[in-house]
Amino acid sequence: MINEQIRAKEVRLIDSEGNQLGVMGIQEARAMADELNLDLVNISPSAAPPVCKIMDYGKFRYEQQKKEKEARKKQKVVEVKEIRLGIFTEEHDLATKANNALKFLTAGDKVKISMRFRGREMGYVSKGRETMLRFCTMVEDMGTIEKNPILEGRNMSMVLAPKSEKDREKEQKEKDKIEQGKDANQNGEKQNEIPSGSDEKI
Repeated sequence: MINEQIRAKEVRLIDSEGNQLGVMGIQEARAMADELNLDLVNISPSAAPPVCKIMDYGKFRYEQQKKEKEARKKQKVVEVKEIRLGIFTEEHDLATKANNALKFLTAGDKVKISMRFRGREMGYVSKGRETMLRFCTMVEDMGTIEKNPILEGRNMSMVLAPKSEKDREKEQKEKDKIEQGKDANQNGEKQNEIPSGSDEKI
């Protein structure tokens, strides 16, 4: 609300320089804004009394819209890319499609995996689900399952979402810990081994 739209009898006023002027009557606050050829803007209507600021409202709205526009430009528009699989897609074809999915996920897009069962193929729904889940393991470094495989009529689909950088770093640290544990166990086993020919002959 601005100027005459403000109905409160008293307001806490901030001037155009950001200085706190304290609580005063609405008429006095409006008069101060008018004297500067500026607007009285209610910036905190829920406060008691409401907080108003003297400003150029037109300029304020322009700057606000400019900031919102810049923020929208910086926002990544997430697209959903679709990849179609067959029930018996061969391994090399699956790998090619997985590479495409990795590119999409790396770019920050979601990936919809779809599969259509024709005629007697409805008898191989479990096989189709197995193929989809195998496909997921091929892209698990960059993607995570957002929507599990679901059958709707003759179509099965699932959705993969890109992993955040934080999640990828966490998983990498866990893998490193596992590898370090394996190395430590192997070194311990080697140390416990008795070298052949170590028995002394009397």
